[in-house]
Amino acid sequence: MGGSGSKSKGFWPFAGSGTGGDPANEGNEQSLARLRGSRNATPFVFTRRSSLYYDEDGDLAHEFYEETVVTKNGRKRAKLKRIQKNLIPQGIVKLDHPRIHVDFPVVLCEV
Repeated sequence: MGGSGSKSKGFWPFAGSGTGGDPANEGNEQSLARLRGSRNATPFVFTRRSSLYYDEDGDLAHEFYEETVVTKNGRKRAKLKRIQKNLIPQGIVKLDHPRIHVDFPVVLCEV
């Protein structure tokens, strides 16, 4: 089912020694926070992958549709056809405010 993806890649940011690549090569804050180790690991996420796409015209949306006219039995009918080619993903987006990582192993609120 869904899953966060970090466990499936074999890397859990809140366990182990936290040794990895060179922090100078890592550009964003999230990677730097991940490399500091389990005691200093931050539970916050600062960036995420966007679910939006750019089309050929530069428009930004989740989905794109094209209106086509279909003639069936002499009747003209308009249908929407989903466009899935020539779309460019928006990429990584910085969050307005940090979010808590889904794999953070601490109970935040107990009732």
